[in-house]
Amino acid sequence: MATTLRIAHPLNASHPNNQALEFFAKELAKQSGGKMEALLYPGGQLGSDRECLELLQIGSLDMTVTSAAVLEGFIPEFKIFGLPYLFKDREQRLAALSGQFGQGLLEEGLPYRLRGMAYFDSGSRSFYTKDAPVRTPEDLAGLKVRVLGSPMAIRTVRALGASPTPISWGELYTALQQGVVDAAENNPPSLVTARHYEIAPYFSLDEHSAIPDVVTYSAASWNRLSEQERAWVSESLKAAVAYQHELWAKAEKDALIELQKQGVTIHRPDKAAFIEAVQPLYQDFQATEPKLYRRIEPLRQP
Repeated sequence: MATTLRIAHPLNASHPNNQALEFFAKELAKQSGGKMEALLYPGGQLGSDRECLELLQIGSLDMTVTSAAVLEGFIPEFKIFGLPYLFKDREQRLAALSGQFGQGLLEEGLPYRLRGMAYFDSGSRSFYTKDAPVRTPEDLAGLKVRVLGSPMAIRTVRALGASPTPISWGELYTALQQGVVDAAENNPPSLVTARHYEIAPYFSLDEHSAIPDVVTYSAASWNRLSEQERAWVSESLKAAVAYQHELWAKAEKDALIELQKQGVTIHRPDKAAFIEAVQPLYQDFQATEPKLYRRIEPLRQP
C-alpha cells in the first residue's frame, strides 16, 4: 500500500505554489514507483496558514507552504526575513536561501515540531499609490500605507516616513476606495489578482521587502518515513522548487505586462535613498538580536 502525504495550504489552485505542489505530487509518484502519493488540499480546505502549521505540529497534516512572516509566529528566527532590503537582488536572494543562510534557518523549526524543507519564491514587495507615484522616500511622507501586521513591516514603513496601517488583505480594496489608506505594498501578481490597480494606478518598484514562502513538514510525520521515503520526498521537492521559481518569474513578468495594459504607471525608483532610510532598523536589530544579526553579515558585504 502506498504511503500517502497530505498537503494543505490556503492559496488557490491556480497559484504558482499549488502548481509546484502538483508537480511535486507527480514527481513523488514517479520517483517512488507508486510507493508514495501526495494528496493536495488547496484553497484553505483544511484551514488558514496558521491552522495548517498547528496541524503539522500535532502530526495530523504532513506538509504545508506558508509565508515566512506567518512562520515567525512559530519559529522566532524567521523574523529575520522582515528586514527591509535584506537581499540585493533576486539572484542573491535565491543563492542565499539555497545556501548556508537559508538552510540554517530551516533547521530552527525542529524544537517546535516543524521541519523546514525548502523555499518557494514570492518575489519582492513594492509600493502602489492612489494619487501620485513614489519616486523617493519623501513621496511617502504623511501617506497612510496598508502593511502586514508584523512589527518589522510597521517599523519599515515608519522609517520611510509614512503612517503604517495594518488592514486585512480582504478589506484592502474597500479601504483604498474609501480613503482609509492612500497606498499599500505587495508583489506584482498580487496587485493584478486583487485588482487594486483600479484605485491605485501608480506602482513603484522599490522592492523594499522579499519574504519567501517556506515548505514545511511535520516533524512527527517525517519521523514515520523510512530513509528511502525521505530521499524520495527530498528529491521530488528539489525538482518542485526549481519549477516554482520558473513559474514565479513568469507570473511576475506577465503581471507587469498586464498592469501596463490596465494603464498603471510603473516607476523604477533609485533604491539608494530607500536603503539609507531604513539603516537604523539594522542598527537596532544588531543591538537586540546579535546572534541573528551575525547570520546576515555576509549578505551585507559590498
